[in-house]
Amino acid sequence: MNELERRDDIPTTKSLSKMGVSAVGFGAAGIFLFILGSASTLPGIILGGLALIFGIGNLASKDLADKRAGLLITAAGALTVVSALGIPFLAPVSGVLLTVSAVGLLALGVINAIKFFRGLKKRS
Repeated sequence: MNELERRDDIPTTKSLSKMGVSAVGFGAAGIFLFILGSASTLPGIILGGLALIFGIGNLASKDLADKRAGLLITAAGALTVVSALGIPFLAPVSGVLLTVSAVGLLALGVINAIKFFRGLKKRS
């Protein structure tokens, strides 16, 4: 008789899809930051500049989520440009910030992927 699960514990399709999309998005963003952080001088300046321009474009959006993403992309682009230029004090700090951010985003992606697969298991 105790083998019945409560309906509150079973995730909805909407929450599952949100977790799956978040897992992929955070993972892709983490990999992108690793690529930005490892880019050498000229490619780093070009990629960082493109990220900076793309982030500023997102800041013009009316949606709050797009503005937040635009702010993060702008910051990542600025950090990449500073790191690639090799400014004496700022370059190591920006490189560490890019690495820590990339690891954090990958960790969030893994956490959301685990939640997603646990939710799928509960639904089956």
